[in-house]
Amino acid sequence: MKKEVITLPQSLPLPFSPGIRAGDFIFVSGQVGFVDAEGKKVKSVEAQTRLCLENLQKVLMAGGASLKDVVKVTVFLRREKDFNKMNLVYKEYFVEPLPARSTVITGLALPEMLIEIECIAYVPRRRSHTSKRM
Repeated sequence: MKKEVITLPQSLPLPFSPGIRAGDFIFVSGQVGFVDAEGKKVKSVEAQTRLCLENLQKVLMAGGASLKDVVKVTVFLRREKDFNKMNLVYKEYFVEPLPARSTVITGLALPEMLIEIECIAYVPRRRSHTSKRM
């Protein structure tokens, strides 16, 4: 099976791809949202959740998909107390039928990161347009 890398123009030079298409599935790497487009720190879990989901959407769109195509989401939260706040924002982005989801309370790479979200989308090949082939 061919794997196709999904890239964004503003992708950081990190040792992973923003997304990978494998067959009819798109796997989106964990997205964070602790810094906005102007480089300002984002402190609330609601605002970070919103940025995470906006970043997920950008990668999905670059791969020819949308949040409607997402079948599985994994949310990594730093603090259990933020679970309900995260859910309120999450429900603004996902509609019925909701994707399967896991939420893990854990440490994250940087102390200012309150949340990281990754997903898997199902998009039959005929609908896709990805950027580079590996």
